[in-house]
Amino acid sequence: MLSVFLMASPDGSQPNSSFSLIMMGAIILVFWLFMIRPQAKKAKDQKKFIENLQKGDKIVTIAGIHGVINKVNDDNTIQLETNPGSYIKLEKSAISLEWTQQLNKAVATEADKK
Repeated sequence: MLSVFLMASPDGSQPNSSFSLIMMGAIILVFWLFMIRPQAKKAKDQKKFIENLQKGDKIVTIAGIHGVINKVNDDNTIQLETNPGSYIKLEKSAISLEWTQQLNKAVATEADKK
């Protein structure tokens, strides 16, 4: 059994090359399933979220700034109203999908309770 883990044949000769290829393929598959694929899906969701931003959406930036979108500009920026009459110009890429979803989920659950 130990010889399987050490990738050597039982008689002590050279390791089995087909077994090595299978193990390498399995490692790459596991790496892809648990690392690359979820990150690609997350990036796709973030891009879709940023493209669908509209005036009036409540958002949270990656810096933790909460506000309401006042204007979506053509140069990949937004005008964010943090307080009534107080505006900040931000890049769209500075908006956090996860924190915005948590904010909107909390607002929705509070509305459901009433």
